[in-house]
Amino acid sequence: MKLVLDKKQGNRIEFIAKDVSTTMANMFRRYSTSHVAVLAIETVTFYDNTSAFWDEYIAHRLGLFPVLTPENTPESAEVIFTLDAEGPKVAYASDLTSTDKEITIAKGNIPIVTLGPNQHLRFEAKAVLATGRKHAKFQAGLISYGVENDDIRFMVESFFQMAPADVLSRGCDEILNDIESIEEALGKKSEKKKKAEKAEKAKADKAEKAEKKSKKAKAAKEKSEEAEPKAEAKAEEKEEKKEEKKEDKKEE
Repeated sequence: MKLVLDKKQGNRIEFIAKDVSTTMANMFRRYSTSHVAVLAIETVTFYDNTSAFWDEYIAHRLGLFPVLTPENTPESAEVIFTLDAEGPKVAYASDLTSTDKEITIAKGNIPIVTLGPNQHLRFEAKAVLATGRKHAKFQAGLISYGVENDDIRFMVESFFQMAPADVLSRGCDEILNDIESIEEALGKKSEKKKKAEKAEKAKADKAEKAEKKSKKAKAAKEKSEEAEPKAEAKAEEKEEKKEEKKEDKKEE
């Protein structure tokens, strides 16, 4: 399989895939849109809301905000976003304060609500990790494809939680994870585990060699330290003998 990047603009990319069947192309599409986990606001606790909109409307709006989702975010991840705003002003997504500096709302210019004079909005929103199979707000993006001669043209659009290329690459990672699960169920060791074990063995061998080298250097140092006093004592003894000979000559 060979991939050729054709277009790249903002949150969209297009590329040509050669030697790929439509069956495989559809697998990439389905996994990337429904199996890639992203963060989204799931629950909102309101402490004060005197705006023109009711709590449910604002909570639904917040749930659709794209949340930056770093790679390898743990499944148990929970990020809290807080807001304490008073009018007259427009409260934007950029006004939300996150408990994790790396995880913020991807597009800060999205308005939450317009607050009039003396109107107040204070809430706490919790973002969790899930996939598009649970709800559309957890979908990382859209992928479509078309057949051009014997090639497949992919169009990938990210919803800003990650780069468009990451949507597809993380989808491929999910495919590999499922393949490994099948191999393990069949009693076959996956290539990933083989490589991991090989890397672990190489690491252990390297550590063992380093330890042996360290012990050898330490033994040589100890031997050198033991030899130094002996050499000094021998030199002193030699000097003493020279002095004795000089004294004997003087007496004669």
